[in-house]
Amino acid sequence: MLLALVGMAAIYMSIVHAGTASPMRALIMQAVWYIIGGVGIAIVIQFDAEQLWRIAPVLYGIGIFLLIAVLFLYDRNVAASTGAKSWFKFGPITFQPSEVMKPAYILMLGRAVTQHNTEYQHSVKNDWRLLGTMLLWTLPVVALMLLQKDLGTTLVFLAIFSGVVLVSGITWKIIAPVAGVAAAVGGSAILLVTQSWGRQLLSTVGFKAYQFARIDSWLNPSGNTTGDSFQLWQSMKAIGSGQLTGKGFNHLQVVVPVQESDMVFSAIGEAFGFIGAAGLILLYFLLIYQMIRVIFDTKNEFYAYITTGVIMMIVFHVFENIGMNIGLLPLTGIPLPFISQGGSFLLANMLSVGLVLSMRYHHTSYMFSQEQEGFQ
Repeated sequence: MLLALVGMAAIYMSIVHAGTASPMRALIMQAVWYIIGGVGIAIVIQFDAEQLWRIAPVLYGIGIFLLIAVLFLYDRNVAASTGAKSWFKFGPITFQPSEVMKPAYILMLGRAVTQHNTEYQHSVKNDWRLLGTMLLWTLPVVALMLLQKDLGTTLVFLAIFSGVVLVSGITWKIIAPVAGVAAAVGGSAILLVTQSWGRQLLSTVGFKAYQFARIDSWLNPSGNTTGDSFQLWQSMKAIGSGQLTGKGFNHLQVVVPVQESDMVFSAIGEAFGFIGAAGLILLYFLLIYQMIRVIFDTKNEFYAYITTGVIMMIVFHVFENIGMNIGLLPLTGIPLPFISQGGSFLLANMLSVGLVLSMRYHHTSYMFSQEQEGFQ
């Protein structure tokens, strides 16, 4: 609820300052999505571990179907402006099916790991089998996201996958070499995008000019402040101008494109300064801490993998969004959980939190019933 209040205030300030839309209409729409998310949580919380286990493949199948469908029924206007074929459009409402896929993927991955660990003892051979099983459920999602040209959301799924791998029990004899290969690939990618010959090579496999422009603006944000680096430079200027305590609510002065969505952290930094921005990060730490507590309290392996997936999803979004707002990471179009404007993204995050609340709810109910039986 605290994050919701911060988000509503930040969206209001951003839209008032931009003057491109009605701030009250934006707040009402965001509030409506919060209400829908609350109803979704109330529904999700009714499902216990056994029911979540049964519906995981169904939800995963629905998610894959939607990811395929959007490749043919995507919003042409969004694709023309961003290059991403990842949005449905129904009248005035736009919807991103990858947001439905996130909780479904987390459930399916948690089920796959739990089922494997129940049937097999950990060994190098069996751990390779487990990694292969996890990749089997992950690669279709990643492939479809890449076909939609949505690199940012692809990275979110890879972050979820990496987090579950780390807690799945796979031996470090496998994790260490795989991490080394990943680091080598990442290093090679950085080398390619910073060299002219590398860019020519990447262009032949589908990389676009705007993607290289994002890299350039990240490496040298002051290089073209009226062109490709304008958004990042303005964000850094807004956050810096907030100084320690900020300029105050609704006293924004620096123009930042799409500030109500991807760049909303710059509005918080300018209005509330370092203290306000640090307070927001503290709220996220408290949220993650409470989720980790659920893992230790419930002591349920299936729940542990689900919660890990939810935590990794939120942590990656927070790290990437704040990182790109301050120039630490390149711009990727990753919104800030519970803060940025956007219905489908907000709904996915609330449903994911609903999964964790379901674990807490059913664990508490189970403990209460045991106490009652003991008393009788």
